[in-house]
Amino acid sequence: MSLPLPSPQALHHSQQLVRLIVQTIEESGGWITFARFMELALYAPGFGYYSAGSTKFGADGDFVTAPEISSLFGRTLAQPIAAVLENGGGDILELGAGSGKLALDLLRELVTLNVLPRQYRILELSADLRDRQRRLFEQEAPELLERVVWLDTLPASLDGVVVANEVLDALPVHLVYWRDGEIFERGVSVEGNAFVWRDQSMPSGELRTAAERLMPGDDYLSEISLAVPALIRSIGKMLKRGMAIFIDYGFRREEYYHPQRNRGTLMCHYRHHALDDPFHLPGLQDITAHVDFTSVMDSATEVNLEVAAFSSQAKFLIDCGITRLLAEVNASDAAAYLPLANQVQRLLSPAEMGELFKVVMLETATH
Repeated sequence: MSLPLPSPQALHHSQQLVRLIVQTIEESGGWITFARFMELALYAPGFGYYSAGSTKFGADGDFVTAPEISSLFGRTLAQPIAAVLENGGGDILELGAGSGKLALDLLRELVTLNVLPRQYRILELSADLRDRQRRLFEQEAPELLERVVWLDTLPASLDGVVVANEVLDALPVHLVYWRDGEIFERGVSVEGNAFVWRDQSMPSGELRTAAERLMPGDDYLSEISLAVPALIRSIGKMLKRGMAIFIDYGFRREEYYHPQRNRGTLMCHYRHHALDDPFHLPGLQDITAHVDFTSVMDSATEVNLEVAAFSSQAKFLIDCGITRLLAEVNASDAAAYLPLANQVQRLLSPAEMGELFKVVMLETATH
């Protein structure tokens, strides 16, 4: 595959991150878990993919998310959010707001529905993305900026709605290898000037317990996320009344660990190319894994959250009225209607995002 070459500045940035990861490996005795590698590659302060200043979203970035495809995505998502706010008020907390496009579309639609949150809180670890989000509101909707508050950590408690679009897939995962009745963790070492894979026997603990429950087969490599259930449990303890909505690509557990998916789901995104090498240009590419939605729902029930709905993105958007919003545009006005219709097709089509992406809605006992 012929990949775009990075600029000298971007290459220097990646090399700095490589040195940091190498130092971490050396200080850890020559081996780190892949979860630790992924955490550094994506979130190392000043160097990680999400912490630095490269363009990530849209045509000039590495991938395109649903809010970038169409404003109808955010407008549709606003419908169930408005129902929660109408019922009891409160705030919206978005985890990892990306370019800020979803926040902008949500708030604009909530203005139309006359159901604004007290605050729109954004938990964003990247200073660069915070700046981009702020600039977007300053340019597009300065009258809404006073409602937007940026956070460094989860608040102690929240009434209202939590939203996370394509967040869970970017949380660090452990790589687990089942072979000859044994369980190994695949981690990262350094050989010469390159990162290499190294397997180690897995000690007892939370990860091994999860791996022993699965046992998907022999010569089977896949991911287990401890970060995803930990985040769900934290949100369940924080959310006192309301709903949490997670949108991401993934499967239920029985499909995730299917016998034919014996090399896992790990995927990287660089300048709109998909590749399976997480060691390629660290800091300049996204690293993701599909979400085990069974772990999301199981973790929710541990902290007294109820699963209100779980469906494909296509079904969720249709149920929430995306076709009604599209129908508000006169179909005879081709210049206005056709681009929106094409956008909706991308969001709903099984060949695009409609089936691979799932939506899980979790609600408190007191909605």
